[in-house]
Amino acid sequence: MDKKTKKRIFDIIQIGRKNDLPSRLFDFLIVIAILLNCGVLFLETFDELAGYSTVFGIIESLTILFFCVEYGLRIWTAEFLYPHCSKKQAVKKFLLSFDGVIDLMTILPFFYLTGFVAFRMLRVIRIFHLFRINAAYDSFNVITKVLYEKKNQIISSVFIIIILMLGSSLSMYSVEHPVQPDVFKNAFSGLWWSISTIFTVGYGDIYPVTAAGRMLGIFTTFLGVGAVAIPTGIISAGFVEQYTEMSKHAVPYEYSGKTAVITVQQDSYYCGKTVAQLRLENYIEVLVVIRGGNALIANPSLELEDEDIMVYKELLDDTEKDNKKTRKNENTGNRKKR
Repeated sequence: MDKKTKKRIFDIIQIGRKNDLPSRLFDFLIVIAILLNCGVLFLETFDELAGYSTVFGIIESLTILFFCVEYGLRIWTAEFLYPHCSKKQAVKKFLLSFDGVIDLMTILPFFYLTGFVAFRMLRVIRIFHLFRINAAYDSFNVITKVLYEKKNQIISSVFIIIILMLGSSLSMYSVEHPVQPDVFKNAFSGLWWSISTIFTVGYGDIYPVTAAGRMLGIFTTFLGVGAVAIPTGIISAGFVEQYTEMSKHAVPYEYSGKTAVITVQQDSYYCGKTVAQLRLENYIEVLVVIRGGNALIANPSLELEDEDIMVYKELLDDTEKDNKKTRKNENTGNRKKR
């Protein structure tokens, strides 16, 4: 099969190409297959529907076959997904990517349903295939960018929660074990109580009966409400920041300096470059990238692909660029002489 046909197949199986009817139809089939597959996964748990097990099995087999074909096509066309890599590197990069791992985990459990419990539990992973429906749109990009940019603060707040859980669980075990040895058998029992208390779930299967234990429970509950609210506030603030930034980019022509729009071609310099590389090497700031009719936030790690429409502004004029490149070359020459 020639490269042109292969490229056409790649364009069709890419999600979110609104201006391409075959690609939109393929997206629709993916959504239907995912919903059917996940629906069967839930319906099979009802004893009242045991008589439809054959129908459920046929639907599951057909959807898994569809996923296998899609997975094979994505491996086969991986070189177009990562044009800056060799064919082997592109395949490897796809297999290790989030989409590649989820696709594989969606397929594998079907062939090991009678095996170990761990393999049967992997069936739940196919629900994460639903992320594919929203992966190419702004909402998903905002979520991932917020989590990435706020990861240090989120990790710090989670660390605080873990310390609070361990401290309260050991304290409650020390107080309640002499009175309820069968309930608070060990530190893990205290940890179970601590988790249900901090996250205000309150299952009621384990609870303190002593005055000291109840006082400790009240204290832990108040601390838990405040501790759990910390990551929530961090993520909420991150969303506000991102949407404020998006509103600034909504009218890119209000920026000072030269603003331009270009279409990235597969053999052009820009294809395969990240937003951060373009800013560092070419002194341009990418404002927004339009891919398949969807506007993507210009994350520093976002790689430009074939047929992307890039809206950018030049940070320096031609004279400043020349002066900066000259100084860079002089510094490089001086370092070589040394």
